[in-house]
Amino acid sequence: MEEFTIKNVGVKVGLEIHQQLATNKKLFCNCNPTEPDEYSIKFQRKLRASKSELGEFDPAALFESTKSKTIMYYANDESSCLVEQDEEPPHELDEDARKIALIISSALKSNIFSEIYPMRKTVIDGSNTTGFQRTMLISQGGFFNAGEKKIGIQSVCLEEDAAKNLGDEGSVRKFGLERLGIPLVEIATEPFEVELSEIKKIALTLGRILRSTKKVKRGLGSIRQDVNVSIKDGGGVVIEVKGVQQLDQLEKVVEYEAKRQHGLLKISEKIQEKNWIYHKEDGKDVTELFSECKSKIIQSALKKNQKIMAITFRNMAKMFGFSPYEGIRLGKEVAELVRFFGIGGVFHSDELPNYGVEEADLEKLKRFSKINENDAFLILASPEEKIHTVVDQIILRIEHIKNHGIPIDTRLATQTGETKFLRPRPGAARMYPETDIPPIIITKSELLEAEENIPKSWDDSIRDLETKYKLNPQLAEQIFDSRYIGLFEKIVEKIKTNPTFVASVLCSTITNLERSGLNPDLLKNEEILKLFSLLESGEIAKESIEIIFENIMSGKSKTAEEAMKNASIESVNEEELEKIIADILEKNEGIIKNQKERAIGPLMGIAMKELRGKASGETINSLLLKNIKKKLENTS
Repeated sequence: MEEFTIKNVGVKVGLEIHQQLATNKKLFCNCNPTEPDEYSIKFQRKLRASKSELGEFDPAALFESTKSKTIMYYANDESSCLVEQDEEPPHELDEDARKIALIISSALKSNIFSEIYPMRKTVIDGSNTTGFQRTMLISQGGFFNAGEKKIGIQSVCLEEDAAKNLGDEGSVRKFGLERLGIPLVEIATEPFEVELSEIKKIALTLGRILRSTKKVKRGLGSIRQDVNVSIKDGGGVVIEVKGVQQLDQLEKVVEYEAKRQHGLLKISEKIQEKNWIYHKEDGKDVTELFSECKSKIIQSALKKNQKIMAITFRNMAKMFGFSPYEGIRLGKEVAELVRFFGIGGVFHSDELPNYGVEEADLEKLKRFSKINENDAFLILASPEEKIHTVVDQIILRIEHIKNHGIPIDTRLATQTGETKFLRPRPGAARMYPETDIPPIIITKSELLEAEENIPKSWDDSIRDLETKYKLNPQLAEQIFDSRYIGLFEKIVEKIKTNPTFVASVLCSTITNLERSGLNPDLLKNEEILKLFSLLESGEIAKESIEIIFENIMSGKSKTAEEAMKNASIESVNEEELEKIIADILEKNEGIIKNQKERAIGPLMGIAMKELRGKASGETINSLLLKNIKKKLENTS
């Protein structure tokens, strides 16, 4: 097994940034895309692939249709209407979304078209009720600078966001319609060659250009990065990796995908040496043969009346386990493909005997299928209606790897920075004209207005924050890049509290709670604003804010008032506070006697434990110090 070094493979990278726009309306209707507390509407659909205008099927749509999923949709009148249910034609294009898209194109020096034609992009995974996504090409060309690097822009598109995936249950896939139709811009860069460590900076710079407009949404899910990866010897194959949620993942994802592609080329060379050709008789039904097998996976499949299939690969011994680089194997490629169909049971010859499949089972199989020591095989458990489709796709994939090296896939980024098979790359047949929306004419006055509204640069925006609110550079960057910049400005303007304190709470306090596993999406902006109002009026202490945030972000409470009640937070007046402090000192006279004024340390800990959230630390410290000195004076 070789050690992979990225410098030797000539990696090219392209970014696709999908950014939701802050319009408070959907692209083709007036619905406000709020998260519903519950769904009042439920309906189901079956989506199928259809031919393009030229009579061709899109390969991605055709492949998706092999899964035969029933799609269940959940909706609410407050966040979606008949447009999202595909029961009503789209309304006129949202004017705000149109203006923001033009401003973003202008900021990127991209050439805006005078006529824009809405298109339909075929999508039949269920994420669109219509079976397509509405999209329009706004501009092409342009660039931005990321430090010393000039990064070219391929295109800027305005399109609808997809429905929210609520998960799969067997053959049913569930979606919520609150997100479907939210306007977003898709910005695709030209491919570039840079050091891995520079990719994050490039994506961050582009994200900051968007945020500088103050017209885009913030927070998890509002911006998504896809990355296109190709290598020098890959024959022009570009792999699209979707769903890179965190910028920190980009470097790992690009490195893994380059390693996988280069590894597949080495696997391809090995398969070509084997002279493998698949024949239909090499796939056999071995359900009866494995009826006594002790494997839990196989026994579980048999109980569900599934079929067990064995596929022999002549002259392919040791190929499924061959690993040119760590973690890159043909067996892994096959397992990913099989999981796409919702099937978990696949074993290959290089990992057996294992998983309850014993040597005796393998001997029976080898005799039955005439497998010799130069051959490899797969054992697959699947529902009968899927098994032949799955076998065909496995064979097609291995044949493609043998003949061409790298299959042209769309892949998904994993939490660990790897990538896994999602679907084949779509082709030209995916796009066709939208018949329900007329072309959109862009006037010269609109172009001039967009030019005039190009936002300040990120650097200028940070300097403005530092000057206006007297923030240090680090805190100014943190609050500007966070989801809370608009809320921060609203709090400081409305409540007239210390901007540094507000920024620290919104950045550090919430981030620390999020790192400990709590959910920031449960903490609504109106509740945060309410807390700062309570603080200003003296109804809560500064120390109460973190306790209340923790209570809401853990799901124990929904509102600030509810959290205060659940956490037993209530401010105490000066008289009560004096009495509690006096009681603490009386119970701990020994500490004062031994440590004199140094007793403030341990006594502060005791007092804060008892008074946490009921009085400020400064007030408690001041009262303790005053009363300790008084006690010491009385005993001297």
